[in-house]
Amino acid sequence: MNKLTRVSIVLAAVALTALSGCASTSTQESTGQYFDDSAITTKVKAAIFNDPTLKSAEINVETFKGRVQLSGFVISRESIDQAVAVAKGVSGVASVKNDMRLK
Repeated sequence: MNKLTRVSIVLAAVALTALSGCASTSTQESTGQYFDDSAITTKVKAAIFNDPTLKSAEINVETFKGRVQLSGFVISRESIDQAVAVAKGVSGVASVKNDMRLK
């Protein structure tokens, strides 16, 4: 093989290795998914904050691959139902897992 062919093969191998490092797995997000999930978390927190019936400081929001998890302590079953409904109404939310508890 000539020198140009060997260099091309090495560069292609390096590029493929670098790009595969950015791919997602079942337990790890890609960089793009991380930023998408960060945006979803921010939108859900804002929606909960803007709902006058909910105390946003008591509800924690985490997002992984579009799946939102709500946790924390609230004062009533109605607050739990309302927080879940608000989260489901946010664009980009694939599903909502409720881990909130009553005080």
